[in-house]
Amino acid sequence: MKRYLVAGLLVWVPLGVTLLVIRLVVDLTDRTLVLLPANYQPEVLLGFKIPGLGIVLSVVIVLVTGMVVANLFGRTLVAMWERLLARIPYISKIYHGVKQVMETVLSSDGQSFRKVLLVEYPRKGIWTLAFQSGSNSGEIRHRLGQDVVNVFVPTTPNPTSGFFLVLPREDIVELDMSVDDGLKMIISAGMVVPKWPAESAAEAKKAIQSNN
Repeated sequence: MKRYLVAGLLVWVPLGVTLLVIRLVVDLTDRTLVLLPANYQPEVLLGFKIPGLGIVLSVVIVLVTGMVVANLFGRTLVAMWERLLARIPYISKIYHGVKQVMETVLSSDGQSFRKVLLVEYPRKGIWTLAFQSGSNSGEIRHRLGQDVVNVFVPTTPNPTSGFFLVLPREDIVELDMSVDDGLKMIISAGMVVPKWPAESAAEAKKAIQSNN
């Protein structure tokens, strides 16, 4: 009975959580439909609600915005908008801070959250997973006189919060696991451990030898 119960939970719990997340995303994006005039909203035109139309509208808005700002006219409009925001106290700091973070994260040649690291934290002898958030520390690197790395140490099981550390490069250990595998390990509190390529190769070699 216990074995059957566990097998059933392994099927339904991941499926249920996935459906809840999808429903949350659909509900949030459907709220973008309020941007349309009341007479042109799908629920009014069709007489019934179609879940997921907000996702389509959101994608269209983002694509059209990207097409507009990709040319000289669009860049000029954005520059005018940013100059206007720069005159508003506090708002300008929030806007430019978020924009700088997005530019860093979405940059194709950036190093933000591209590597999983092993660092000693909160004290020597205790190791935890972390992500490299940058390799250029500006004044900090100059003041310390050594090569340092910006590191984000996430909390478990919520990796969206954590601690920012600046560590000497020689004090970190770069891992082969992907960022996705690192997040899975953190969210599961270490219960989900990704296979190391060397371990997989060793297991394959053992299987070949056993078959022979």
